Amino acid sequence: MNRILILGASGFIGNALYKELLPYFDAYGTYCTQDGLFRDNQVFFPYKMEENGIGDILRTLQPNTIISCIKGPTAAKIKLHQLLVEYAIATASRIIYVSSQKVFDAQDQFPAYEYDAPKSISEVGKEHIALERVLAALPSDQRLIIRLPEVLGVNAPKILQLVQAAKHQAHFELFPNVIISATTVDKMAQQVHYLINKDKTGVYHLSSGDLVHHEDLYRELCHKLCKKPPIFTIVYGSNNDCYQAILPRHQMMPKNYRISIQEVIANCTLNESIETLKKK
Repeated sequence: MNRILILGASGFIGNALYKELLPYFDAYGTYCTQDGLFRDNQVFFPYKMEENGIGDILRTLQPNTIISCIKGPTAAKIKLHQLLVEYAIATASRIIYVSSQKVFDAQDQFPAYEYDAPKSISEVGKEHIALERVLAALPSDQRLIIRLPEVLGVNAPKILQLVQAAKHQAHFELFPNVIISATTVDKMAQQVHYLINKDKTGVYHLSSGDLVHHEDLYRELCHKLCKKPPIFTIVYGSNNDCYQAILPRHQMMPKNYRISIQEVIANCTLNESIETLKKK
């Protein structure tokens, strides 16, 4: 059986991947900060990259596939991924790196596709580019890079922030001139499951196939989720529309694994709809 190690399995993305893959694979994960929640879990290992080496975990588990969605200081992450590459080469294992659309945040005149050259002005984007380059040392059939857009869902941090801002009449930023793509954490996990099953390699943009203005998306989500809106702060980065979006073009998922913006909205508001029906 394929033994999978998820680095950062206690986070929003990593935990969704763990829950999706656990019934089908021999899945394990690492955690850093949520000690009380995972301390007695036999398949979650404590790991803080600034303090601990990854060698003991790799020797204990001997994973065939490593999924990296771990957070931490850039220098420590680069060192960690260099060690992962050495392990993967020595054991013919595969690394799946969860990257971001932020690798293109210096390119705002059009959406980015899989084989566009990354160019970033943000520290986050530059970090992802550096880590993607570390993985380039692997043979092409041992690496898979997935880039994610805005990742939403019922319990997504951004959705919780929106709901709490509305509840407490706090500020929530809207960007009227920013065009984005999006997905849900559930769809992302299903797509990664498919990619693992099919031994896919290369670069995949796990994004909706369409785009939306940031303001339009969050106003519609607010309309469906909140009794009254928060205090919207309108932020204009420029006078013209700009793209902070990725789209799939060269590496397309099968139709039943694709998602649209309207499906993203429906997924984020599903629980609210069910509660409304119950009240009736």
